[in-house]
This record gives sequence, C-alpha cells and structure tokens, in this order.
Amino acid sequence: MVARHETHPSSAAAAGPAEFRAAVETMRRASLRPEVFCEEMPAPQRIAPWSSALSADVTVDDEDLGTGRLILLHDPAGNDAWDGTYRCVAYARADLDPELGADPMLAAVGWSWLTEALEAHGAGYHAASGTVTCVNTESFGGMADESSTAQVEIRASWTPDVGEDDALDMTAHVEAWGELLCTAVGLPPVPEGVIAIPSRRGQRGS
Repeated sequence: MVARHETHPSSAAAAGPAEFRAAVETMRRASLRPEVFCEEMPAPQRIAPWSSALSADVTVDDEDLGTGRLILLHDPAGNDAWDGTYRCVAYARADLDPELGADPMLAAVGWSWLTEALEAHGAGYHAASGTVTCVNTESFGGMADESSTAQVEIRASWTPDVGEDDALDMTAHVEAWGELLCTAVGLPPVPEGVIAIPSRRGQRGS
C-alpha cells in the first residue's frame, strides 16, 4: 500500500542542510492507503529557514471525501516554541454525516484521531497543539430542499522526536497523517495483512 507520489521537489528542500534533506527523503518513503493520492506541494518559506510539504486527497468511487496538508519545518538554530529544531504542521478536512457533525464530542474525538494515529504508527512526538472545528450547514427558505452538510477541520502541530544521532525519520509521521485523513472521512481500518483495492484516483501518480 505504498502511496503514489507525484514528486516536485522545491528548491528550498533541495538546497537545505543535509539532515533536512535526509528527513524529506524519509517523507517520500511513507506507505499510504490506495484511496489517498499524495503529492509534494510548494512549502511556506517565511515560517522557518527550511520547509517541505505534502498535500493529499482521499477519494472513493471518484468522489472526493477529504483533503489535507502536512508541512515539515526546520530551523537548525532551534525554536523555543517548538522545543526542537523540527516542527510538523498538519491540516485535514473531511465531509461528515450531519448526525455525526452534530455530536458535541466530535471535536475531542477528532483530536484523538490524530494522537492515536501517531501512537499507532510509533511516531514519537511532543509539544502537540491544535484545533478541531466542526461546521454544520442547514438550508432555509428557497434553499430548504438542499441537504444538510457537515465538515470537520483539524489543524495541528507537533515536534517530532529525533533519533540518538539527531536524524529525523518522518515516515511514521506521514503515515499517521494519512491515517488521520482516512479516519476523518470514515474509511474502515484495513485489517493487518489485507490490501485494499486502490481507487482509480489513487493510481494517478503511478
């Protein structure tokens, strides 16, 4: 279940310090579900000296159900707010069943999707923070016939733990982000040893 990545390396990532370039390379090794189409995207240049970013869409039966971004920031001088030299910034948005969107516990559950995914993939981290926003839309008057809709947006950041040699392996962090996207759109977990049938969109980068 290796992700089909379309790779467009940014000049910033290509010119960064060796340890940052190595971390970016591990992002490209992540294995994601076939419903997730992942590609590199331009990264913000003003937040940190070095950055790299991925975007992803979750598609089932040609229907887009969710989207997200994952950005890796690096400041070799360190950042007190990060408690480290690296920071992951993630975004996920998914359409929901309106009944689920009205659940008052959804925000707390949405945050647990992220933390549980990081823990399940063995992605060591600390100093996590973020927000979960739930939006319900009801139509009235001349638009009353339109169906109710709901969305959840998860914005989070965390500092990934580095190894004893100060090297950062981002593979598990990317895979956890991919799982967050799939959980948010309501895809059931894939049992261990079972390979999900890829959607046509998932094949796009092959």
